Amino acid sequence: MTPAPDRTLRIGTKAYPLVLPSLRDPRLHLAAVIITIHILGQVALGFRVSVPQILVAIITCAVLELGITFVRERRVVWPASGMLTGSGVALILRLVGMGRDQHWAWRGWYLFAAVAGLSLLSKYVIRRHGTHVFNPSNFGLVLAFVILGSNIIEPLDFWWAPLGPAMVFAYLVILAGGLKITSRLHLLPMAIAFWVAFSAGLGALAASGHCITTAWSLAPVCGRSFWWVVVTSPEILIFLFFMITDPKTIPRGRAARVVFAIGIATLSVLLIAPQTNEFGAKVGLLAGLVILTPFSFLFDRLAPDPDRSSPNRIMTLLTARGSPGSVRIFGRGAFVGLTVVAILTGVVVAGAPARGNASAVQPIGVAAIDVSVDLTNLPDVAVDNEVAALNGAAADDPGVLAAGLVRALAIEAEAMRRADTSLLRAADDGPRLVEMERDIEQAATLDSLPVPTYHFTGLRLVVEYVDGPQGGANLAFKAEGTVQTVTYNGAGDELDTTDAPFTSTFVLRTSATGDWVIWQVDPQN
Repeated sequence: MTPAPDRTLRIGTKAYPLVLPSLRDPRLHLAAVIITIHILGQVALGFRVSVPQILVAIITCAVLELGITFVRERRVVWPASGMLTGSGVALILRLVGMGRDQHWAWRGWYLFAAVAGLSLLSKYVIRRHGTHVFNPSNFGLVLAFVILGSNIIEPLDFWWAPLGPAMVFAYLVILAGGLKITSRLHLLPMAIAFWVAFSAGLGALAASGHCITTAWSLAPVCGRSFWWVVVTSPEILIFLFFMITDPKTIPRGRAARVVFAIGIATLSVLLIAPQTNEFGAKVGLLAGLVILTPFSFLFDRLAPDPDRSSPNRIMTLLTARGSPGSVRIFGRGAFVGLTVVAILTGVVVAGAPARGNASAVQPIGVAAIDVSVDLTNLPDVAVDNEVAALNGAAADDPGVLAAGLVRALAIEAEAMRRADTSLLRAADDGPRLVEMERDIEQAATLDSLPVPTYHFTGLRLVVEYVDGPQGGANLAFKAEGTVQTVTYNGAGDELDTTDAPFTSTFVLRTSATGDWVIWQVDPQN
């Protein structure tokens, strides 16, 4: 939608038509929604993206579109679409390792420029019948995620923040803007159809026991929680209101648009089904639109509006002339029913790799063991801001976790003293359990059992991603102090005593019994 020029801009000796934005332009309304979300992300929601990154993406697309339009049309046109593309890229794209408080960081600005530029150029390079084929930001983001992978970039989280005033306002902005724009463009039925179909398909997937690991949860997100977080995610609302409804990349007919939306929802759920982390799930969602958009013109043929003369290809096969009405109704019902059953079965089968993910990372609960621990000399625990965003209870009372760490270390020491690896499951899991079992077995073989006692002088509670952000979040203590190691033989006689300083990171997870156990210990440099 480009308004007619009402003024000119003189460059040198030549005057060129100048087209400025119109207040009636839906793109301006959409821009207001996205910019508002950007502002909320910076001041209240803790988005892991900086102001320079956002501006670089927007300016890159604006300059490219302004230049391309000027060269092709010899007009100076306000780059509304380009700026939307850049803003959309910056809303979704994240660099791995960006903190919530890095508002003015320039880190990775060139990646934002590259992805935004690629997205914008796709609109001019990949075309059919005089218009672009893909939603530009959607195409560029999926291509970037596939090429660069989750070690470099990642998508905006499904879950933004706990429900509070800022999140309520974000929902209101997205809903109000989305309803206004889609209603004006007669695209609201399409958006609703996507959400209903997507919710149903994801419900079947969740009911099968689907789980994903995320950077914002200490445990895998499974079943009903997985379904609820995703279908109510503000990111899903942005996708259905502002991404799948790009007027130039969707079918022309209203019925075809509804069927197209259902097709995107179905394909997206099928692509999400085998994913075991949020990165894969989010890319699966976005990829559903990329894959189906080139075939949007077929939906006008398969599902024409009732007032069109072109036949419905699918229904024609089921309603041949001369068939009794009951046969036609049965044929249609059978076709729809079999299609739904086939899709839901495919979703459940495709989701097999992501089932049982919770048990893979949850330690096995065991009976508690009595150990004597001294908590009186624990130092005050410093807490990183990231901890509060991830787990408010841990941030409010970090002493509970510190006591859990002390108790787990005491159980490890008792297991070493007795040379009994069966005690370790009350204190350890994952890599730490494997490490301690090996150490105890070797020590018992040598008849030399080193029993450590830790004395902490500093404790800082942080968030650690031992397998990268998509492997799930963990709470950890960055600790320093001294460790006294008393070495015993199998008869319990003391052989040696040493004292040494230590600086280590103790990564914690919760066991099936709700106790904190040690998952991994990393020495700090």
